[in-house]
Amino acid sequence: MAVVAAVLAIAVASTWLGPLSGIAVAQEPQFTTDFRLEDCEFVARGANPYFILRPGYQLVFEGQEDGQTIRLVITVLRETKQIFLPDVGVVTTRVVEERESVDGELVEVSRNFFAICTKTGDVFYFGERVNIFNPDGTVSHEGSWRAGVGDAVPGMIMPGTFLLGARYVQEQAPDVAMDRSEHVAMGLEVNTTAGRFEKCVQVRETTPLEPGAVGVKTYCPGVGLVSDGVLQLVEFGFPGASGAAK
Repeated sequence: MAVVAAVLAIAVASTWLGPLSGIAVAQEPQFTTDFRLEDCEFVARGANPYFILRPGYQLVFEGQEDGQTIRLVITVLRETKQIFLPDVGVVTTRVVEERESVDGELVEVSRNFFAICTKTGDVFYFGERVNIFNPDGTVSHEGSWRAGVGDAVPGMIMPGTFLLGARYVQEQAPDVAMDRSEHVAMGLEVNTTAGRFEKCVQVRETTPLEPGAVGVKTYCPGVGLVSDGVLQLVEFGFPGASGAAK
């Protein structure tokens, strides 16, 4: 069993207000924040069942929202980035690029930094560099963060072992990026333009920075992300390789 999986928070705690009140108040669900990274040996290339970090691998998504066509292309680049963490040292991470367009116009490009713990198969998230292209021609970087800078530390994007009910933080950059994930379903069958997939899993994402906002993502073994809200997978594989992209 993965080291991290053993400490993932599953239960929602409650607080008893005393015999006079007779009321139990549910607290915020607890999310794992400590992943014992010092026990990991990290690699920037490879995969676990639901997250692929092989250079050249690409996922293409399309969807409709508010009458607009959204296209998202996620590419595992051949680039790496070194990130220093106290008590861990220098970690070589894989750069994964996301390019989002609306009605054919590029609106955002992000460069995300991931690495795999070889001991557990857990994939950790070390930050991202965000470029948002505003209508007035300016470029903003809202949501950018990097582990080891300020109070930011790595989060986990996908564990090597998927446990139903597990909760953990994906981003740990206070007041900047604080996404959290909860495992809500497994054993799913999913049909997309890119194909039919089995034994898929689903996660529910929230953030304390946007109370009430909820995102739902579905991952399938050997493929990775296949749906993200209104976005559905339309192509995947290694573009340019024989028989790769689907």
